[in-house]
Amino acid sequence: MEEILLEAELREEKGRAKVKDLKQAGFLPAVVYSRGKPSLPIKLSKSALIKLVHQYRLENSIINLKIKDDKKAKLRPCLIKEIQYDPVHEDIIHVDLNEVSLTEAIKVNVPVEAKGEAAGVKQEGGSLEHILWEIEVECLPTNIPKNIEVDVSALKMGDAIHVKDIVFPSGVKPLNDPAAIVLHIAAPMKEEAPAEAVEGEEKQEPEVIKEKKEVPGEAQPPEEPKEKEKEKK
Repeated sequence: MEEILLEAELREEKGRAKVKDLKQAGFLPAVVYSRGKPSLPIKLSKSALIKLVHQYRLENSIINLKIKDDKKAKLRPCLIKEIQYDPVHEDIIHVDLNEVSLTEAIKVNVPVEAKGEAAGVKQEGGSLEHILWEIEVECLPTNIPKNIEVDVSALKMGDAIHVKDIVFPSGVKPLNDPAAIVLHIAAPMKEEAPAEAVEGEEKQEPEVIKEKKEVPGEAQPPEEPKEKEKEKK
């Protein structure tokens, strides 16, 4: 695995006003979390972090954090826990990192990438459906795969690839249900033709009930008897 080096400094700036000044100076606030240890506030160069974001998929990359003025004076292997973005401007505003042990297995989600063109798509007109975009695996931090490539070229209509069908790298253990479908070739959707009218059958208009008009000289049906007047006291 390629090593990624990121320099940082201990951060004393706290509070909204001081953090704002920190950002104007070209830094980003960050926190390093370590199991069984107190969290460590640091600051990162914004330009350096953005450069790494564009070069790597940082979510599953080991970052060797070099902290200036750190008494331990050693590199800290870390994984990105979360990168927070401004909801309006989409700029990075804060970073959380988890310090990890290179000798202890961890659980991470690894993206699935389909390779090749499926026969069921090319020859039969089907469509490739991506059901699982990520697979959770357990492995050492140094063995985290960049992605999981799955060859779909042999898939025909109705075929599917399950988690159990994938060959994972040595030392990488999948944690999803082995029977879970990852990729599937679905048949094309058929459009239903409109129902054709039967020959000789006319379209019937709905019957409209009209009020009967009075014709002069024609006897009219007797009116409904009115209610009796109340007896005078």
